[in-house]
Amino acid sequence: MKSMIDIFKLLTDELRIRILLLLGKKELSVCQLMGITGASQPMISRNLSLLYKGGFLEERREGKLRFYRISERLSTKNIAVLDLLRDHLKTDGKYKEDRATLRECSEFQKRAGKCDMKTLQEFMEWKKRRNSNVQGV
Repeated sequence: MKSMIDIFKLLTDELRIRILLLLGKKELSVCQLMGITGASQPMISRNLSLLYKGGFLEERREGKLRFYRISERLSTKNIAVLDLLRDHLKTDGKYKEDRATLRECSEFQKRAGKCDMKTLQEFMEWKKRRNSNVQGV
């Protein structure tokens, strides 16, 4: 019972749930998660660390970047919880927005031909301008 309580305590944070659902779509770096969620680097890193310790994630390094993905060795409890989240949040507005931003971020990086902090800062600036143009219309 304690392990299930620990899992649910871990998932009481909206950002951690958003991160898990995004990583369920594809492997992402810290800076990509920053660009998609709008959260700061310390906040993303802290939550990734907690999810990693909770057995949900794996990481790999590529130069200075760290990439995260859902662990291939998830416990049956973690699999069940992830399935529950995916099923119940598939129509959630924030989740839909995150998926759309993930697609935009991936396309932006594909056009730029690289994934680094400078490219992600450019993406975040582009997204901010686009959102202010949409709201101003």
